[in-house]
Amino acid sequence: MAKKEEKSSILESPEALQNELNQDIHKIQSVVEKNKNVVYGVVGVILVGVFGYFGYKQYSASQDEEGEKKLYNAVYKFEADSNRIAAKEMTKIAGEFGGNVGNIASFYAGVANLKEGKYDAAIENLKNFSSSDLLVQARAYALIGDAYSEKKAYGDAIDYYKKASEYKANKFFTPTYLLKLGAAYEANKQGKEALAVYNEIVEKYAESSEYINAKKYKALLEGSVSE
Repeated sequence: MAKKEEKSSILESPEALQNELNQDIHKIQSVVEKNKNVVYGVVGVILVGVFGYFGYKQYSASQDEEGEKKLYNAVYKFEADSNRIAAKEMTKIAGEFGGNVGNIASFYAGVANLKEGKYDAAIENLKNFSSSDLLVQARAYALIGDAYSEKKAYGDAIDYYKKASEYKANKFFTPTYLLKLGAAYEANKQGKEALAVYNEIVEKYAESSEYINAKKYKALLEGSVSE
């Protein structure tokens, strides 16, 4: 019960949510520094429970009773890390119900499939999700990018990281998506484009936690990319 209350308080404040994001990002930065060409799908996996909870709370009030009950049970399995079961149940719910129940089930199914390494299924699920929300839609785009990155389809990953970074750009989350975009460009051997992205982070988001890494990667690229 305490965990639920903590999540609610975080979601009421973008600053508090960003602090939580920063703590998780810090945990994986040592991995990023060792191999930044692997475009950190794990970030979305670690943090997506927060966004999924946000989306569920946002939409649940308007759902029919049967669909909401099934969704609630599947969310419980998801939060208990029963990803294989959650992926199967969420996909089924998305097929059975239209509207918001089916929509948010598609999001959860995508995340669960991503965590299970079922990247094609994750991409399909997440492409079926849509939201006008500042946080959740951009996160969905980024997760699609993560799935494509895991498949080493870096061109497609770039497209979706661009969508994530351009969707209602803000100082809290846009730098994270831009850093992913820069790394995907590097993995796709597009050094000039990556350099431009790192420059954007340095120039526009100097207060973000991504600033230090962007500045470091920028310096490394400047020595190898001709202007």
